[in-house]
Amino acid sequence: MFGYVRPDMPYLYLKDQTLYEALYCGVCKGIGRVCGQVARMGLTYDIAFLSALLHNLLGQDVKVEKQHCLTHCIRTKQMAEVDELTKKLGALNTELAYYKCVDDIEDGDKGGIKKLAFNRGHKRAQKAYPELCAIVRKGIEEQAVVEKAGTDSIDRAADPSATMMARLSEYFLGDRKSEDAYALFYSVGKWVYLIDALDDYDKDVKKNAYNPFRLCYGAESRCALIEAQAEELHFIFGTLFTDIRERLARLPMHFNRDLVDNILLRGLPAETARVMQGGCKDCEKHKKEDR
Repeated sequence: MFGYVRPDMPYLYLKDQTLYEALYCGVCKGIGRVCGQVARMGLTYDIAFLSALLHNLLGQDVKVEKQHCLTHCIRTKQMAEVDELTKKLGALNTELAYYKCVDDIEDGDKGGIKKLAFNRGHKRAQKAYPELCAIVRKGIEEQAVVEKAGTDSIDRAADPSATMMARLSEYFLGDRKSEDAYALFYSVGKWVYLIDALDDYDKDVKKNAYNPFRLCYGAESRCALIEAQAEELHFIFGTLFTDIRERLARLPMHFNRDLVDNILLRGLPAETARVMQGGCKDCEKHKKEDR
C-alpha cells in the first residue's frame, strides 16, 4: 500500500480525527516495538486505516492515552496503546515498505539506501510473524509474474495485489473471517493498485515501465488517457466503490464505525478525484495556450 487510503478530512468528525491520529501513532510505535526505530520512517496512512477497520471487526477496544514519543518528546499526544494487532500491522507496514524499495530498485529508481534502512526491520518482521510475511512475499512474487508477462488486462493486473489483501484479511481476522470481509479487502487492494498505476502513468511512460492502463489503452500521457477514457475509468472505479459500499454495510462493526465509513465511502472517491483531476491540469494548460 502506498499512502492513498486516508480520510476525507473536511467531513471527518473531531472525535474520529482524534482516534485516527491516535491509531496512526499507535502503529508507528508498533513498528518500533517489532521492527526497530528506523523502520518507523516507512509508516503510511493505509496501515492506520487497517488498524481502525480490524480493531472494529475483531471487537478489540482501542485504549488511547497521552504519551511521549520521538517526534513528540516535549508535549504529550493522544496515542493508541500498542497491542498484538498493532504489532502485526507494524510488521506488515515494514514488509510493504521493504518490497516497495525492492520494486523501485528494479524499476531503475534510487532505493538502495532506503532498502538498507529497512533490511533489519524486514528480518525482524520475518522472525516475529513468518506467516504474515509469507503472505506478503507470495503476493509480491505473483504480482511480479503478472507484470513481467506484460498483462494488458486491468483486472488480471490488479488481481495479485487484491488477492494478497484478501488473504491478509483472513490472517488478521482468524475465526471472524467472512466472505464479505474477504471481498472488501480484495476491492480495497485492487483500488490501491489501480490508483497507484494511474497516478504513476506519466512516470511509467517516461521509463517505459509496466503500467496496465498504458498497455490497455495506449495513451501517450495520463492527460490523454483521462480525456479519451474518462467514462471507462469512472466505470472501473465506480464498480469498486459500489462493491466496497455493499460489503461494508454487511460487516458487523463492534463500536463507532464513522471513521471507517469516512475513509472508505468518502476518502477513496476523493483521492480518485484528486488523481483524475491532477491528470487534467496539463490539459487545461494546453487549452489555454492554444487560445
